[in-house]
Amino acid sequence: MYKILTINPGSTSTKIAVFKEEKELFVVNISHSSEALAKYPSIIDQEQFRFDEISNTLISNGIDIQSLSAVVGRGGLLHPLESGTYAVSASMLTDLRNCNYGAHASNLGAILAVRFAKTAGNIPAFIVDPVVVDELMDIARIGGRADNPRRCIFHALNQKAVAKRFAINHNKNYNDLNLVVAHLGGGISVACHLKGRIVDVNNALDGDGPFSPERAGTMQAGAFAKNIIENQLDIPTVAKMLAGKGGLVSHLGVNDAREVEKMIREGDEHARLVYDAMIYNIAKNIGAYSIAAKGEIDYVLLTGGIAYSKYLTEKLKEYVEFLAPVVIIPGENELQALCEGALRVLRGEEQARVY
Repeated sequence: MYKILTINPGSTSTKIAVFKEEKELFVVNISHSSEALAKYPSIIDQEQFRFDEISNTLISNGIDIQSLSAVVGRGGLLHPLESGTYAVSASMLTDLRNCNYGAHASNLGAILAVRFAKTAGNIPAFIVDPVVVDELMDIARIGGRADNPRRCIFHALNQKAVAKRFAINHNKNYNDLNLVVAHLGGGISVACHLKGRIVDVNNALDGDGPFSPERAGTMQAGAFAKNIIENQLDIPTVAKMLAGKGGLVSHLGVNDAREVEKMIREGDEHARLVYDAMIYNIAKNIGAYSIAAKGEIDYVLLTGGIAYSKYLTEKLKEYVEFLAPVVIIPGENELQALCEGALRVLRGEEQARVY
């Protein structure tokens, strides 16, 4: 009976859970105040602080780390990788600590995992399906300029986990299915899963695909470039316009779809127009990414936090159910997905990949 600690660091919190096999024994979202985080110049400098916060939480809840079989962290910004479960390695830790491929709170996932694994007696430490999973077919990498190839950043962990779990629950083999999966959250990724590989997907971070609660998605490049030049905007400002202050935030000043739906119920027709436009953009991308399978789609899966919205999912179904049956699997379940990735290796169902 394998016992696994999973760690998912976010910008202002760290989610942890302990599983016995697939059964969740304990889960908590440890919030970090802005005052506490302000003491640290960089995300990586928060390592000891977050390690102590997790340790104290485990102790106060009677969790003995010596009883663990493995520790799994959320994968961070690394070089492009094949999907799978990776053993934490020295080279991986170097890239994450130095932020060689970008700085993000998820970079702490592997760093914290290996520290707890050593404390628990040098048990295995893993990451699973980081955001840089890249299985794109070659033609999907080519953009409109030779000096600007498409970069693959998306919700790989939840995309893969939901698709595999769906296949198992319906007595099907993931590697036999053609799926379009839409992860609907603060960012939105729409991917074509072609016989077990994600062969095309929008970059869900910085200017590609549908706009979302916080992200701008695809925009008309000329007009946006003119805005940057005329207003002499610097790179951090532009990055924030694309991710953080784009989408619903730009139009309506809120990043919570539930707030927007409340505005709609109270008669705000502008909010309805913007929200319906977001839904329309998601639908357009679901249609677009079905092209990678030449339209031969078995199912369309809707997942992520916003998939709880009946308003949104019903409208999406109206647009796209001509493609394939639409299945709604709300939520993210990322801690469960991390556990499942570790279990596949511990049980010998797949080999841990090497970074």
